[in-house]
Amino acid sequence: MGEALAAFVEEAQHIFEHFEPTTVFSIGPWDVTQYVVWLFIGFFVTLAVVLVAAKNSKLVPDNKFVNIVEFGYDFVSKNIGEDVIGSGFKQHVPFLATLFFFILVCNVLGLVPGFKTSTGTISCTWALSVISFVYFLYWGMKENGLLKYWVTLCPHGVPKPMAPIIWFLELFSTMIRVLTLAVRLYGNMLAGHMILGVFGIATSTFVLYAVMSATSAVAAVATGATSVVWFLLLVIMYALECLVAFLQAFVFAILSSSYISGAVHPH
Repeated sequence: MGEALAAFVEEAQHIFEHFEPTTVFSIGPWDVTQYVVWLFIGFFVTLAVVLVAAKNSKLVPDNKFVNIVEFGYDFVSKNIGEDVIGSGFKQHVPFLATLFFFILVCNVLGLVPGFKTSTGTISCTWALSVISFVYFLYWGMKENGLLKYWVTLCPHGVPKPMAPIIWFLELFSTMIRVLTLAVRLYGNMLAGHMILGVFGIATSTFVLYAVMSATSAVAAVATGATSVVWFLLLVIMYALECLVAFLQAFVFAILSSSYISGAVHPH
């Protein structure tokens, strides 16, 4: 038991190395990491899902796959678009649905053993957050005018001596959103997969020592029983990560929707 625990601790200390970006191939000065590759795989899978669902859509759907995709789109339209943005939400639903489905697909792909989640690296989540950031700024300036949008960052009714301070704080809050969106998604996905990795290492290590290194039947049973506990924790955590995969896609989309709402309907 002690040897198995020591081996587990030793290997777990280097768990982060398995998640570090590594160059798969290079295109000129651009090094393409495994996460970029999986980002494009996520894009093509998302595109295939949407195209197949659109091709097989009917007035009265009779295909479960199409039903699921349509339910997802309706969910985004009502719960993320209409409930958050309000008037004029329909023109933003395609963008929000794209964010939701793409992030969900990337998260789910990362749950397949041997696959990587592109949302588990800051560079990919940073790219997604920049897209969301540029989108809501564009619509804010388009709906309200370039100057008016930035002026109305300060809410109406603020005392004039306080207005510059409040405006600066609102500007800082707006600018920092590009960072918080990226870090929130990256941190949650990376942490979850690292925990899965730790539980997976624990399970395999204790099973190995139960089979190969136990010096007595008692030690073998104890080590084997411990590996079962680790495996159960792994299963529970895996189920939780399936929920997190959906929740993080939802959170990213609904925060983007909230930012769009604030941009097109200023204070």
